[in-house]
Amino acid sequence: MNILITGGAGFIGSSLARKLLLDNHQITIVDNLHPYYSPEQKREHVNEVKSLGIPFQFIKVDLVDEISCKKVFEEGSFDVVVHLAALPGVPYSIKQPHQYIDLDIKMTVNVLKYAGETKVNHFIFASSSSVYGNQTGAPLTEEMANGQVASPYAAAKYGAESFCHAYQSLYGFQLTILRFFTVYGPWGRPDMAIPLFIRKLMAGDSLDIYGYNSARDYTYIDDIVNGIERTILYSKNNDTYNLGYGEPVYMEKLLDHLKSKFPRMKINQLKDRRGDVKMTWSNITKAKEKLGYNPLINIEEGLDITIRWAKKHFNR
Repeated sequence: MNILITGGAGFIGSSLARKLLLDNHQITIVDNLHPYYSPEQKREHVNEVKSLGIPFQFIKVDLVDEISCKKVFEEGSFDVVVHLAALPGVPYSIKQPHQYIDLDIKMTVNVLKYAGETKVNHFIFASSSSVYGNQTGAPLTEEMANGQVASPYAAAKYGAESFCHAYQSLYGFQLTILRFFTVYGPWGRPDMAIPLFIRKLMAGDSLDIYGYNSARDYTYIDDIVNGIERTILYSKNNDTYNLGYGEPVYMEKLLDHLKSKFPRMKINQLKDRRGDVKMTWSNITKAKEKLGYNPLINIEEGLDITIRWAKKHFNR
């Protein structure tokens, strides 16, 4: 299949591109190399894709610009669009909410519009567990998203989901919405807790812990990529799926495992941050039953792999 990956120079996008190229798909990566985190790291991601030696196309373009977005689609003839491009980050969304309207909503509308006009068969939208807001104590099913979100980032994702449904109705393409739960692993986004903690521990710095009693459903990158590929291959009709590991990991457990690898770990317990939720916990029954999704890497194994990679990579 001819597949467009927007945000394909990012952590998830570049990992997906490698997997799909190895599985003989034709891939186009589009990314604007936004400086939310290092554009140089994103270039490294693209170089990792290039290292496979399999031809693909990389286009540096800002999809918020409607003319540029239209050109990408008119020249591409894509079967599938995996729309990963977005501005992430809860704390930054509180400081700069208008950027999320541009990069998480306006850009998504452009991509949806031209996917529809160029007759893309299947549109896959990368959403987030943040759309569930502060619901704790039970695994979250897809029907539990109610719009009562806790941050501008989450509001942008929830709003973008609504635009996805609107444009599916207008153009009739197959729509799949995937809600990712805290993705981590080698090359992980540097502002996320696990890669941030590992880098600080390697440098001998103390960790700032916001919300010591919080919990996250940490999901290893290979499991997420497998879930996206299974969506491309096996999803039917229009649907929404959670992609997580299916088990919340409390901060205390995460820190205990890190301390076993970094015995001199020091932490600073700080107040909860505005916009953060207490817990994420995915119910992945639907994805298991309909997509055959089966996450394999638990938090202990995933952390070990990520720490080994970080020590090798950052000492290079």
